[in-house]
Amino acid sequence: MQLPTRSPEDAGLDPAALEAGWAAVVDHTRPRPDGPPLYPGAVLLDGVRGAVVLHRATGEVRRYAHADGTLLPAAERVATRPDTIFDLASISKLFTSIATVQQVDAGLLDLDRPVVGYLPEFARGDDGVPGKAGITVRMLLTHTSGFPAFLPFWRDHPDPDSRAHAVLTARLVSAPGTAYCYSDLNLITLGLLLHRLTGRPLDALVADGITGPLGMRDTGYAPDPALRSRIAPTEEETDPPRGVVWGEVHDENAWSFAGVAGHAGVFSTAADLAVLAQVIIEDGALDGVRILSADAVRRMTTNENTGFPGHDHGLGFEIDQPWYMGRLSGPRTVGHTGFTGTSLVIDLGAGAFVVLLTNRVHPSRSWGTINPARVAAADALADALARR
Repeated sequence: MQLPTRSPEDAGLDPAALEAGWAAVVDHTRPRPDGPPLYPGAVLLDGVRGAVVLHRATGEVRRYAHADGTLLPAAERVATRPDTIFDLASISKLFTSIATVQQVDAGLLDLDRPVVGYLPEFARGDDGVPGKAGITVRMLLTHTSGFPAFLPFWRDHPDPDSRAHAVLTARLVSAPGTAYCYSDLNLITLGLLLHRLTGRPLDALVADGITGPLGMRDTGYAPDPALRSRIAPTEEETDPPRGVVWGEVHDENAWSFAGVAGHAGVFSTAADLAVLAQVIIEDGALDGVRILSADAVRRMTTNENTGFPGHDHGLGFEIDQPWYMGRLSGPRTVGHTGFTGTSLVIDLGAGAFVVLLTNRVHPSRSWGTINPARVAAADALADALARR
């Protein structure tokens, strides 16, 4: 499934504003006066009212031989294409969240039931804070469980089974429901819960419940090695010693789970993410294919974290985050980012969205943030919409 294309003028948009956003995205592939570029390659896609109005690629997704910035010979570099496949990093959390809410739609999962009711071993990590046993599915989806932001399971445990056990028995840093802490552990736990609940691994649930029905052919976990030439490389890793990661998930914990985990692992293209964005805009269905009820979409895109100002979050989507949503930000704007340099922003009120995919961690995660590019792309779409 693909969205149709339409000119900005036909969509009632200001084309000059979109071009300004594109120019900013291109500019960030060039070295900065005080350092390297923000990213080597990027794909930008803007959509409005069910149609793609801009979809372009720039730069080289494969440019560097080493993390120190050593360039590859020109003949070995790979130009970015509109259909380049990117490691989405934490945008993967949206797929896990959708798969979770699908089980709620099906009547198999209760958002307010304690996680221990589905995973009895989950409460064994209770360290005396009142009540790991009281953590609910809803708390995992809204990052209010009390888990720490991150633990290096890949380093501290020898195999996937021991890592899964470590996730489920991890200790808390705050009492459940008392603080917001964005944590990979929440979504890793949900992936394990879904497997236990359904008897099926997360990648199968996503393929059968999301990407398959929507025809998102270039989206999934652990991509086929035959697709490597279309995949954007990421970082040169020395710990663990993986070399330049290319065709495998960048996130070390997801990699240690064989590329399939609730917090990271999904690869996709801008065109496929455009389909997903339009499904959310249209309350869970597109072209006669429904993957979520309208009520489920409402829950995913309505703020659950009213007690934690600035951390607005639905059951999966972040809400009203100007630091990457720019002037599109507002209570009806949702999205997510990924550590590798990816972002998705959906303005539900305007029926518009922007997808920015980069591999900013190529060749090193230490080269800085791409937030200026994220904001520039979002601002440009907001300015283009202002013409309407």
